[in-house]
Amino acid sequence: MAGTAEIFKAQGQSCNAKGIAAAIAALTAAFGNRVVISLAVREQHGNTLTWVPNQPPDAVVYPQNTGDVQTIVRICADNRVPVIPFGVGTSLEGHINAPLGGVSIDFRDMNKVLAVHAEDLDCVVEPGITRKALNEHLRDQGLFFPIDPGADASLGGMAATRCSGTNAVRYGTMKDNVLALKVVMADGELMTTSRRAKKSSAGYDLTRLMVGSEGTLGVITELTLKLSGIPEAIASGVCPFPSVDAACKATILTIQSGIPVARIELLDALQIRAVNAYSKLSLPEVPTLFVEFHGSDAGVAEQSQRFGEIVADLGGGPFDWATKPEDRSRLWQARHDGYWAARHLRPGAQAFATDVCVPISRLAECVTASQRAAAELHLIAPILGHVGDGNFHLSLLVDMADAGEVERAGILMERVVELALSMDGTCTGEHGVGQGKMKYLKAEHGAPALAAMAAIKRALDPQNIMNPGKIVALN
Repeated sequence: MAGTAEIFKAQGQSCNAKGIAAAIAALTAAFGNRVVISLAVREQHGNTLTWVPNQPPDAVVYPQNTGDVQTIVRICADNRVPVIPFGVGTSLEGHINAPLGGVSIDFRDMNKVLAVHAEDLDCVVEPGITRKALNEHLRDQGLFFPIDPGADASLGGMAATRCSGTNAVRYGTMKDNVLALKVVMADGELMTTSRRAKKSSAGYDLTRLMVGSEGTLGVITELTLKLSGIPEAIASGVCPFPSVDAACKATILTIQSGIPVARIELLDALQIRAVNAYSKLSLPEVPTLFVEFHGSDAGVAEQSQRFGEIVADLGGGPFDWATKPEDRSRLWQARHDGYWAARHLRPGAQAFATDVCVPISRLAECVTASQRAAAELHLIAPILGHVGDGNFHLSLLVDMADAGEVERAGILMERVVELALSMDGTCTGEHGVGQGKMKYLKAEHGAPALAAMAAIKRALDPQNIMNPGKIVALN
């Protein structure tokens, strides 16, 4: 079937042309001009940011409520047509591609905050709202949602990919901050995974099952999220180091010392060069940690002092501190713009971001080995990462017209994953599996675990219509 699907998609057709035609007719009857089939819109809803080629859906539908999503899924199920959820399209491993054709469900219009329970530190939102829009809504109540992947991603997409971000070292990842979900299943039925209580021992943890399932088990239509109070005081700093090893050792000692650092990000010398040029900074072009502390005035001062002592022992410093909100924003915007900054190191080249995660005790070893591999293969690949939890990213700059360079880039990606797995790490710390990392799951988890994932997929999606071709391949 996979070979047939590739042939049809190469011709711009679905492998289920009759079913697609019937589904589009039924969807158009139900939703009118909220169903779009123009090629330009469809290609926008295929993959655009990764190594994987663009594979557009056959149609895009814009629901306005959960009932709409149920209708869309039921129509697609009746016609055995794939369903691909779409937030804002920032995913990096081909999650939103449609390798077998199908219907993309774009949550642009489902972007409301449905409830805020300030006294319980939680809120209920629709999946299309982005993290920045949510935090704007919460600001006047002294609350914020702390997961910050850099891109202004949608909350539904963040849950679906179990994303992480710069604040993960203190606040955790999406799996730690999603309390409950409403999910439309493959037959169109609506499932509620949990209640708003902070903990429960009642049955299987369906919330955790759905967080990170990448749309392969169901479509998220509502999220209950854990919130945090906006800190009384925040201090950010930039600290240079003589080597990646020294920066990583400072990170390890900070975590082991119990210093509640909120963010601790590593940028290698090449990434600093890119950030300086793109964001108009003048940082020393050496391995650098971006750090941030949250708490009371006294607490932040103590944390900063203790961290400074660790840094001095390892030959790092001096610090460049930013306590004014505008200065902190400029600093972290520069960090978040790291991908775009990297692209400017080599105009005309395509940038491909990939990530791995290892125990922090192996972080320096993995980063330096990855740098050596890039140098041996004559590739430009600046590195940055959320080093407080052992996660780092390469932004690989590739001339796609040079077949030899494209081949070497593929070799580097393989080597970095092999390095991470050899150190008891994972092929992806936060980007997710999608299409791009599927081939590594057996090596990481083993055949029995992969078989268990496939069994869950078959049980909940027997027709294999929920974002097929991602995470596990069903034969």
